[in-house]
Amino acid sequence: MSEDTTPPCSDPRCRQFDFWIGEWELTWGEDARGSNTISAEYGGCVIREKFDGKPGMDFTGMSVSTWDRRDEKWKQAWVDDQGNYFDLAGEFKDGEMVLLHEQPQGGGQIWNRMRFNNIQADSFDWHWERSEDGGKTWKPSWQIHYQRK
Repeated sequence: MSEDTTPPCSDPRCRQFDFWIGEWELTWGEDARGSNTISAEYGGCVIREKFDGKPGMDFTGMSVSTWDRRDEKWKQAWVDDQGNYFDLAGEFKDGEMVLLHEQPQGGGQIWNRMRFNNIQADSFDWHWERSEDGGKTWKPSWQIHYQRK
């Protein structure tokens, strides 16, 4: 039996979230502002997010994301100062990073979708969307524009 000598996180798909790494100014709504700091950790295998909604809203949180080579999907865990926890999974496809979270509610399932699109070197748009019909239709909940500091 041969031993796999491939370095961890050497798959090119492990770099699909690198566009997010950096210091970002965030804007949403009429005039709300915040910031986000994204870094590569643990030899580039983990993308760490530190979100600060202030002064736009009293809300802070963090996430860790990694390429799961067994499932061939991106996985993200989010926690925040409101007691929320979301586990999301998805992929980079057609120029967008899309991660999904299924949430039981009232005997049914609510799907939450996070989309990163319009990705440029110094900007992109982030969307949080919700579906109550198994992903057939999506309703926007929150949209943030990212601009590199």
